[in-house]
Amino acid sequence: MDTTARYSDGLTAATREVRVRLSPDRLALMIEGAGTDAPLRWPLGELRALPDHSRPDEIVLTHVEPHGDETQAQAARLVVSDPDAVAWLRRTRPALFSRPHRPGTARRLAFYGGGALAAVVLMLFVILPALAGTLAGMLPPEREQAFGQTVLRQMERVLGAEDAGALDCSSTDGRAALDRMMARLTEGRDLAYDIDVRVFDHDMVNAFAAPGGQIVLIRGMLDLAEGPDEIAAVLAHEIGHVEARDPTRAALRTAGSVGLLGLLFGDFAGGAVMLTLAERLIDASYSQKAEARADRYAYGLLREAQVEPAALGDLFETLAEEAGEAPGALSHFLSHPRLSDRVEAARAATREDAETRPILDDAAWTDLRNICG
Repeated sequence: MDTTARYSDGLTAATREVRVRLSPDRLALMIEGAGTDAPLRWPLGELRALPDHSRPDEIVLTHVEPHGDETQAQAARLVVSDPDAVAWLRRTRPALFSRPHRPGTARRLAFYGGGALAAVVLMLFVILPALAGTLAGMLPPEREQAFGQTVLRQMERVLGAEDAGALDCSSTDGRAALDRMMARLTEGRDLAYDIDVRVFDHDMVNAFAAPGGQIVLIRGMLDLAEGPDEIAAVLAHEIGHVEARDPTRAALRTAGSVGLLGLLFGDFAGGAVMLTLAERLIDASYSQKAEARADRYAYGLLREAQVEPAALGDLFETLAEEAGEAPGALSHFLSHPRLSDRVEAARAATREDAETRPILDDAAWTDLRNICG
């Protein structure tokens, strides 16, 4: 690079025509004719271009001192108009238009970042749960039930069904046994919903409540249970979720938290993993409280139906033997409390002198286990 340019020292109104060339070591611009005894040396790494110059075919350069106050560039200006020189500067000096580092930037970023993090934590752990609870209470029952039907259709698709209702188990004798069990559990109870229990034909060991008083028992749970009292305990637990409107509250809360976390993490590499783990941890925090509350509700329902609450603990014990406990920190990502804690609580809720009777006889239990054919 060897060209002419216009130079102003920033102290006077005078502008000088100067010669600009690369230094022998090619690390700086040497400015000759600037009114100094020796050529000025402007290191290439300390050059900055003024971004607000009105002519795109020119570049106005200034020199930023590396060890001084970098918040202010020096007043001297070098206006380069030679097209070849302008092209060379744009091609070889991509940092020309970057803003100089400002002292205290790291502190400011830390302050703003901390404030943003605090706001997100407040939103996720305080505002969204409170808002979800309020909205769940305001949602009309018919809307909630329609929402629950949508949830069930999505669950059917997840389990491999193409058509709505394709997984439903409905043998006459099995259905009669299930209705008998539900009548015994809910007898004398003024429930907020008309409970609708369905059985899905799938080997997954699970049961869940959907918004609007809908409960799904999956065949794998029937296969795992060692007796009808354990299934009754599962249904009592899910009724507890229904009465507390946990499914609706959870759906509203998750929608809000996932949306907020999606805005934060975006679609960068690994963002999906971060989003999933963060949402799982947050949901686990809320779900564990809801699960413990539903367990306590189930104890009361079972005692009134003359079924031992220990039946719920027996099922949890079987689940622990089948799947084991999550070790260490992984337990925080579970949507349920530790199985060993739940077994202990269910056993403690059982009264030794309580009068009990099986919720189904052997024939009805066989019919219920064969509800899917």
